[in-house]
Amino acid sequence: MADTLKITQIKSTIGRPAKHGRIVRSLGIKRMHHTVEHKKDPVILGQIKKISHLLKVEEV
Repeated sequence: MADTLKITQIKSTIGRPAKHGRIVRSLGIKRMHHTVEHKKDPVILGQIKKISHLLKVEEV
């Protein structure tokens, strides 16, 4: 059942472009080391690709 992703923020958005912070918030991540689960779809995958350097992504 690999259609769900666990997304965790592992790096700060401080000093990054404002757009990166908006993407993190739109994923539902509220703080460092906060984990959310999302269905695997093109919109979520596109957002993850933009800020992959700030996140840890695991398939569930």
